[in-house]
Amino acid sequence: MIILLRHDSTAQVIIHTANMIEFDWTNMTQAVWRSPSLPLSSPGTISSPSSAIGSGSRFKSDLLNYLRSYDTKRIVCKPLITALTKHNFSSIKAALIASVPSRLPITSSSETSWGWPSLQKTLSIIPCSASQPDIITQCSSIATLGPTSSWLEKTFFTALSTSQYATKPKAKHKIVFPTADEIRRSLNGYASGSAVHMKTQTPAQQKQLQYMKPYLHHWAGDGASSLAASSDDRQIVRDAGRNRAAPHIKTYARFSDSTQQTIDWMLVTSANLSKQAWGDAVSSAGEVRVCSYEIGVLVWPALWGEDAIMVPAFKSDVPNVNDVEVIGGCADEGGEEGKRRLVVGARMPFDLPLVKYEPGDEPWCATKSYTEPDWTGQPYMV
Repeated sequence: MIILLRHDSTAQVIIHTANMIEFDWTNMTQAVWRSPSLPLSSPGTISSPSSAIGSGSRFKSDLLNYLRSYDTKRIVCKPLITALTKHNFSSIKAALIASVPSRLPITSSSETSWGWPSLQKTLSIIPCSASQPDIITQCSSIATLGPTSSWLEKTFFTALSTSQYATKPKAKHKIVFPTADEIRRSLNGYASGSAVHMKTQTPAQQKQLQYMKPYLHHWAGDGASSLAASSDDRQIVRDAGRNRAAPHIKTYARFSDSTQQTIDWMLVTSANLSKQAWGDAVSSAGEVRVCSYEIGVLVWPALWGEDAIMVPAFKSDVPNVNDVEVIGGCADEGGEEGKRRLVVGARMPFDLPLVKYEPGDEPWCATKSYTEPDWTGQPYMV
């Protein structure tokens, strides 16, 4: 995260997925969310922050609480907190989803929660489509989740499936993660793999891979096995233009249905697929333990109005004009075209539709040697 305090007395919050190293900012796929310019609050203004999730004042409160968590052992962020307190966040339309090392009751009454409980609490107020949704988890690292699918399916997927309305059709969950072949053909070749992690070598890791395999989908989806398997029924590909830039980005998104034309919500975050980042399952004491600091931003169409819709955008931060023409009009009950709807674009890092792993496909493993040279002619030996 970068927080700018400018000489014109405005502030700006920038939340991104890259580490502060040159390698991450060149040939890897990353994401950046930028707040609007945040002016100073008017003199004499009495602060009466709204607790409404998605409001700028709630975003401010959650961000300041996140920064305060760094000050538990020594003062780190107090001057920054003091400076940000003076700024007006009302122009922000988003919810902050963060994690801090903590152990909190699942029924905690605190305004700001952390990890998957924070995500689940926010998703519980978001109206979603009644159709069977596609929920896509896309990350650059998958940690040890356990020998069974209990945490993944009963804790994390359950949190991701939450909405304001109970979902009658069960959500279809998909996980996007690159194969060794996709790392081999990436811009940095095998060097890209230094930022992508999933261990698959021990018996316990193989058990995890076995239950995760049905969920796994390609990052690029344009390798020989992918094209051969889908040559007969491949849909028109909506190209995100990032196939060769290996992912360090982390996104979580709920598409309204399997056509993936509209989005119910989208999250950009530093949090990979791990218990450390999102929190363990609820313990026998009714607590959730979170181990790491993470921060992300969740957006959904209703933040821009009741009639707004969100659509995937490709190679641009705004939707394609043709997509807007098709999706942007709405019809009244009589079937005649009514007022145009506001269309919000969500930049996609991967192509749609996704391509599922074939039986012989394996995720990239950075602790495993690969003798087949990458496109630069180098093997990968550990």
